[in-house]
Amino acid sequence: MVDQKTGRIINIFKTLAKHEKLLKRWLVFANHILGKSSLPAREREILILRIGWLCQSEYEWGQHVKIGKENGLTDSEIQGIIKGPDLNGWNRFDATLLKAVDELYYDSFISDLTWKTLNERYSTHQLLDLIFTVGQYNLVSMALNTLGVQLEDGTKGFPK
Repeated sequence: MVDQKTGRIINIFKTLAKHEKLLKRWLVFANHILGKSSLPAREREILILRIGWLCQSEYEWGQHVKIGKENGLTDSEIQGIIKGPDLNGWNRFDATLLKAVDELYYDSFISDLTWKTLNERYSTHQLLDLIFTVGQYNLVSMALNTLGVQLEDGTKGFPK
């Protein structure tokens, strides 16, 4: 809830604090997704950035570019997330992660082929965490966009 560098409460929490009961209950789920999920952090950030981009949630994008870099994503990979799974240069699994996000966003369903590829590497817990990560950040993106939550000072939004 607090920016580790500035010590300030970040804008999403300032906004959601207007409904304390909702915030308290949502934080349990959100903390699982961001901190206790079975997904590797780098792969989790690929999922979050892609759904944030698809939802055009500049706040989410700005926050998770920073978190993604802290968890091993390169500037080139972050730019590639915008282009999606068909961009040359993704390894097979990273492309499949992006494809899964696209399928969930556009179809509300992961195709059998994508699921099979994910299942080659991921456990049942990880598959469930993937679905709920994308769903969580789709929901959060809708809330951020609708509520007009502003970027934190010093946080960059979408690339120009």
